[in-house]
Amino acid sequence: MRIYVDFDDCLCETARFFSDIALKMFDIDVPYDKVRFFNLQESFSLTDEQYEQIMIEGHKPEALLSFEETPGASEVLNEWIDKGYEVSIITGRPFSAFDPSREWLDKHRLEKVKMYCLDKYGRENFIKDSSFSLELDDYYKMKFDYAVEDSPSAFRFFKHLPDLKVMVYDRPWNRECEFPGENYQRCYDWEAIRKLIK
Repeated sequence: MRIYVDFDDCLCETARFFSDIALKMFDIDVPYDKVRFFNLQESFSLTDEQYEQIMIEGHKPEALLSFEETPGASEVLNEWIDKGYEVSIITGRPFSAFDPSREWLDKHRLEKVKMYCLDKYGRENFIKDSSFSLELDDYYKMKFDYAVEDSPSAFRFFKHLPDLKVMVYDRPWNRECEFPGENYQRCYDWEAIRKLIK
């Protein structure tokens, strides 16, 4: 069994952090449950300069290490690993965030999980000269049976896998999106995901 898992807002509560930091940095008050778009610039009505500043701040090691775990995530992933499943975290974070991201995983007992940085969202624009550890050509050679993802913007990365079953982690920004097919299923927590991936 091969499983793709997204990092932000699947394993950890990234949007909640950015909601708090937008208030602290710019006095922009958009509570987590009002974040309507995966694109935070749009959700928080940020200028290009503000967006760059908030993304740089949110990708500092101390910020990445402070993100709260999504309840149950590490427990379920470790169960899969113990069963011999191949779990790969495919994150859109730039490679400059790899070390603190790896440290976060290790602190949450996910030492055995593989992690790859893939340029899913073109984020090299806010951290200059960003690099990624997984090229798109190599990603498209990877095969998965299941995926856990929250971002409608990432669904396009599954088109090459017609039999892939996608568990869409329920978040405010994906509640109004139309799923690309019947193999997409909304999940409200990691317990639901655990029951579906057996």
